[in-house]
Amino acid sequence: MWFDFLRSYPIKFRRQSVINKYIVDFYCPQAKLIIELDGSQHFEDKGIEHDKIRTEFLEQYGTTVIRIPNNFVNKRFRDVCEYIDNCDKANL
Repeated sequence: MWFDFLRSYPIKFRRQSVINKYIVDFYCPQAKLIIELDGSQHFEDKGIEHDKIRTEFLEQYGTTVIRIPNNFVNKRFRDVCEYIDNCDKANL
């Protein structure tokens, strides 16, 4: 995701960015957009609850958090890029 899309995105994304007590996968301060790439553990009960708490916390900073399953990135990369692009434009 970083090397093939976000690194050269028209507005700056940071990878592995610290926001208070969490490290997010990708963050765009200008759009206040956080992108989290989720592996299979995020779809188990414990992961779902942890992500809910984490997302609610991060949204208190006025950010939008989008979660994308890793398998979508691998199998539907172009669709994921278009989705991120649409989310970015909605937040600017």
